[in-house]
Amino acid sequence: MKIFATILVALACTVANAQSACDIIAGGTVIADDGTLLGRLTNSYSADSILNEYGTHGSAYSDKSIWNEYGTYGGKYSNQSPFNEYTSTPPTIIKNGRAIARLTVNKYLRGALNPYVVKTCDF
Repeated sequence: MKIFATILVALACTVANAQSACDIIAGGTVIADDGTLLGRLTNSYSADSILNEYGTHGSAYSDKSIWNEYGTYGGKYSNQSPFNEYTSTPPTIIKNGRAIARLTVNKYLRGALNPYVVKTCDF
């Protein structure tokens, strides 16, 4: 029972941290290291949202989407992809003219935000 309680507390903290991260990045813009606009962190109905599965920046088939696992910005071997666990040049989240996070699964980069956390956001 003690282990279950510990897991429950850890899960609650993770959910709270994810929501806090969502609040911080809401309205931000995702920019690739080469300067390419990869979309905005807005609701899934927005045309330029990375969460709009039918839009340029949210489609799994678009060349300007981080969700295209075969593309420059979504492939796990691409140095500009947030899904390359070794990249030092992942996309940056810009908000109010300032870089606020690096969108990456590379847990060793400072300011890293896992892109899967963004999928949980309700902007």
